[in-house]
Amino acid sequence: MVPGASPTAVKIGIIGGTGLDDPEILEGRTEKYVDTPFGKLAGYCRASPHSSSVSESTLALRAGRHHCEFIFFSNGIKMYCSLFYCIYSSSHRHGRQHTIMPSKVNYQANIWALKEEGCTHVIVTTACGSLREEIQPGDIVIIDQFIDRTTTRPQTFYDGSHPCARGVCHIPMAEPFCPKTREVLIETAKKLGLRCHSKGTMLTIEGPRFSSRAESFMFRGWGADVINMTTVPEVVLAKEAGLCYASIAMATDYDCWKEHEEAVSVDRVLKTLKENANKAKSLLLTTIPQIGSMEWSETLHNLKNMAQFSVLLPRH
Repeated sequence: MVPGASPTAVKIGIIGGTGLDDPEILEGRTEKYVDTPFGKLAGYCRASPHSSSVSESTLALRAGRHHCEFIFFSNGIKMYCSLFYCIYSSSHRHGRQHTIMPSKVNYQANIWALKEEGCTHVIVTTACGSLREEIQPGDIVIIDQFIDRTTTRPQTFYDGSHPCARGVCHIPMAEPFCPKTREVLIETAKKLGLRCHSKGTMLTIEGPRFSSRAESFMFRGWGADVINMTTVPEVVLAKEAGLCYASIAMATDYDCWKEHEEAVSVDRVLKTLKENANKAKSLLLTTIPQIGSMEWSETLHNLKNMAQFSVLLPRH
């Protein structure tokens, strides 16, 4: 803990990706619409405080010692549920009916809203293709690095057009994902007996098309382990916001590089997710109270300082 600091209240935001964004994880939700300086979100759902109308798996968390409040935020759709000391928020990244393509997701608004809601952590789920033989469909990867192949997405809050974010931010990105949050996810996955890879480099493409075979081979040669369409700029914005950010990547296919293996398709992705989505849900629901029981003051202090000191303000 930072000397002289009091323990920090933990609030955990969850962003759900394709096939892993089930709002029924919480019941008894009420909904309101959210606006931010970066645009509106699809909506915001909040379960009544201390509501008993939460899912059975959520109720099981009540047995823990640490009272968590819990938000589910899905591309603007957030749900709250009172538990014991941390808050869990979650959002459908692509909208309720998957109508928002990856390039059009309002990443700035999503992360800004979670920050304004008081979240200290953001844990996301994402479907991805595997670029490695050993990462099999259905496996979980707790990624630790990324390669950016996007081309059209705003990657900063400090774009010169919003008074709430003045200056230019040169945020360090050597360690994009929170090591401490990642460690909790890895240890929890082990305890649950899940096939989990403790590190991996995510390559994010612009989409919405999938890769050509030549691209898939090139990405393997670059050292990428998995491939998706959403990690960037989300992880970058979370770092600018001073949030502990970690990602649970669920492999659904071998992209299109693997000989004698069916190439990636929407049907293939959704089929694998349907068969394995409970792994990510159980990992989330088991990890949340663990994070809520830990001391985060020093970690959050360091992230806040990094974000603050990365901004160059205009000279007067």
